[in-house]
Amino acid sequence: MTTSTLTRARTRFPSAVLVAVGLAAGFGVAQGTGVRALGGAVFALGGLAAAWLWVQRRGWAVALGLGALYVGAFVLAHVLALGMGMAAWLAVSLVTIAAAGVTWAVADRPRPGAGA
Repeated sequence: MTTSTLTRARTRFPSAVLVAVGLAAGFGVAQGTGVRALGGAVFALGGLAAAWLWVQRRGWAVALGLGALYVGAFVLAHVLALGMGMAAWLAVSLVTIAAAGVTWAVADRPRPGAGA
């Protein structure tokens, strides 16, 4: 594999996957281990990895907006579960699907005229 092939393969990885893993796995780790800080670390690492891709692909303005969406999804999951009485996994699932979908549309979807 040439360097250009490796670079192209790396840039194709969807940041929406990192968003989904950060939110869902972060919650799962926190709930499964009982250590909220460990779940928070998974959440933070997923967000930082996604943010790195966002900056590379779309620039700082988009990265900051998607970062706000990511943190907002985390907060909304808590509001839905604790404030509204929704089942915790349902709340996390809903915000994860929404945040990952918006992330894909904004940062991962191929732009018209961009090479494959």
